[in-house]
Parts: sequence; C-alpha cells; structure tokens
Amino acid sequence: MERDPNAPALGNPDGNATLVEFFDYNCQFCRAMLPVVGALLDTDRSLRLVMREWPVFGEGSVFAARAALASRSQGRYPEFHRALLQQKARAEQASVLRTARSIGLDARQFQRDMDRPEVAQHIEQSNTLAAAMGLVGTPTFIAGADSRFGAVPLSELAGLVAAVRKS
Repeated sequence: MERDPNAPALGNPDGNATLVEFFDYNCQFCRAMLPVVGALLDTDRSLRLVMREWPVFGEGSVFAARAALASRSQGRYPEFHRALLQQKARAEQASVLRTARSIGLDARQFQRDMDRPEVAQHIEQSNTLAAAMGLVGTPTFIAGADSRFGAVPLSELAGLVAAVRKS
C-alpha cells in the first residue's frame, strides 16, 4: 500500500515516512483536510503522502476519482487533486470536466486516459484495501499500523507520522 506504483504520491517520493490517505472528492471532511495535509507536507519535507482514491459518495465521486487518476498521464495530478477538493460544487461529471479545462488538461487525452486499466485497478484496489482493513469512511489516514479517521488536527497527523519514524 505504501509503495504502490499505481497510487499517486505527493510530498517527497523518497521520504523516510509514509502517510496514506483514503479520500473522496465529495467528502466535506476531505475537503476540510486539504489545507491541513498541505501544511503537514510544507513542514515535513521528508514525508511521502500516498493518495488512495476511494470514491464512496456515488457516481460523481467515481467520475472524479477516474478523472484525477487520468490526470497523472499529463503530469497534473497534484494540481487537479487540489482543484477538485477546492471546488464549491459537488464533484459530478460537469463540474469535474469544467475543473479539468480550467487547469488546462488536454480534453481528448484526458477522456481517453480515464478508461485506462490502471485507473480502474487503482479504484478496485482501494475498495479491496478499505474492506480488508475495515475502514468506515473518508478521510482515513494510515501510517504504519496506526490510523485516524475524519478531520483531525495537524498536530495529530504529525504525531502519527512521528510514531512511524520511531518504530
């Protein structure tokens, strides 16, 4: 899970600690955690953040997850991920496509890439991992054998990462 080549990673790709986030673009708490996670990455330059697209809030969430994963082929995942979590509208096909255009994604390539096998594989694997671990919702943050669910303070996330480094 921490070194899955089919999972987008933010922060330091060679970081000495890994935090995994299971999230959904239509989750209000995931949206609220965007600046907290950003602050953690800004202050911890040795952290690798693995993103697990886990669309649990319906069809719009699935479309948004597929779109975000497709943006990797254009090297725009971090920017698109942030834009999707910052949009005020619910993530649905129309709002996701509007956001893709706003950051300059190539529309033809983007739509083709959404159907790539690795996109579906990532989402299927997220579902399988979440079920195996008994996750109850988004966001869920996992570091080592410990996890936190929901909107948590920066200090708690930093503590989770620090505990992994100690072990």
